[in-house]
Amino acid sequence: MKKPHRIQEFLQRLTPPTRSNLLNELERLESCGAEIPGSETIVEKLRAEFRNGGQANARAGIPSRYFFAPLEPLLVDGAPEHANSGRLQRGSLAALWAWISRDLLPTMARDYATQITDLIAADKQKEARQAANVFQTKVAKSLENTLRSPETSEQVRAKLATYTMSRTAYDDLTKLVCVLRARDALAKFEKALPANIDKFDDARLAKITQLLDGFGKDNAEDIPFALALVATRLRTSWHLIYLATKAAPSKRATVGRNASRAEPPSAAIQVFNRALSRTALGSRPACLAPASSTARKAFTSRTLPQASMIAPSATAPAVFCPIGPLLAT
Repeated sequence: MKKPHRIQEFLQRLTPPTRSNLLNELERLESCGAEIPGSETIVEKLRAEFRNGGQANARAGIPSRYFFAPLEPLLVDGAPEHANSGRLQRGSLAALWAWISRDLLPTMARDYATQITDLIAADKQKEARQAANVFQTKVAKSLENTLRSPETSEQVRAKLATYTMSRTAYDDLTKLVCVLRARDALAKFEKALPANIDKFDDARLAKITQLLDGFGKDNAEDIPFALALVATRLRTSWHLIYLATKAAPSKRATVGRNASRAEPPSAAIQVFNRALSRTALGSRPACLAPASSTARKAFTSRTLPQASMIAPSATAPAVFCPIGPLLAT
């Protein structure tokens, strides 16, 4: 292990942004349970520099906190391998903000940071949220253009790798585009949800189904995020399976002599299926790339070990497959 004075010399050779990135990365790895021998001394020194600056550093975090506000209900902590199509890793935010403010839109980000800091200091919360919304829209449009071609996408991926070692950073960046684009629709959907979904009576089920149907009409590709919001109101995310099967038509209506007169899947089930057909199992989220049927089957068998017990049902496969990616936390 390096001696303390050698560690201090090493840190002093780094630029302040690099030292900040190093601290964020070490803390992210720490939150994932990774053990890095000798990191305690480095983290202690970096925290003394960046975490104990009082009000100055608190103000520095305001712009990013307001910018990422729409993501808050969708954020999860944990290892990258637990990522799913409807949620983003909280540990990715520091790297995403660093890239946005230094590489994507540095001048606009600087102006936004100055504006929103002044608004918060003047206790103008409404105006501050409006400023954040404006900058979110600018970032979303810029990202859509930047990620349009494979060449620029690879450049972004490579640049993000200089800010974090997380394998989910690029995926979370593409999800960020989707969430910002559907920001208002997701906020409206979340506001309409019951505070707690602890019962699955017909009335409550009908309301949730109606909400999902309405959201899916104009935002079908963003259904994974809507389902993730529903999961936050459940006692456990596995209740999504129960919710989906309750919305499915009965097996009696789909087999036997009445099969020819079977009712078509409800709009909610069709929404679930659209989510499945666009679920990101690779490097892109639901709104940017469809998954192959082979990948979907492999993913389902990996995330739902109990699926084989339900597969004989005529209706279960249509319901269970799209839920799997949203259950991992």
